[in-house]
Amino acid sequence: MLSHLVVGQGLYYGDSIFYAVCFLLLMWIIKVLAWKPVTKMMQDRADKISNDIDSAEKSRNDAAELVQKRQAALASSRSEAQTIVNDAKANGQQQREQIVTQAQADVQTLKQNAQKDIEQERQDALSNARNDVADLSIEIASKIIQRELKADDQKALIDSYIEGLGKQHES
Repeated sequence: MLSHLVVGQGLYYGDSIFYAVCFLLLMWIIKVLAWKPVTKMMQDRADKISNDIDSAEKSRNDAAELVQKRQAALASSRSEAQTIVNDAKANGQQQREQIVTQAQADVQTLKQNAQKDIEQERQDALSNARNDVADLSIEIASKIIQRELKADDQKALIDSYIEGLGKQHES
């Protein structure tokens, strides 16, 4: 009799309750058998995507940090290279100055030695000239005077003659 109760046109209470119970039972079975696994699968997928995003963000940050480290290392290398080049230039300049200074000192020493040698040769030449002149003058004087001069007289005569030659040579 319940099944014949009419709620409206063609709809019975008994059938409605049966459909409602079947619907609720079907929803509970879907919840137990399908909804939890589907929800778990969706949550796992959301977690994986979230982890992938976090991992990508971390990788991007690591890459940016690595780029900064490489740029800092490159800047440091460039700075070191510039320092080495500057040091090499400074050392080269210093060695150049030392070589030039040493060469100038050597030239000055050679010049002084050459002047000493020239002066010594001049003195030797004058001394030889004195001796030659002395011998020649003694010989001439001996022939002219026909006698031998004393050694002191010869020396005085030679010195006066050489002084006369020196004065003539200077003028």
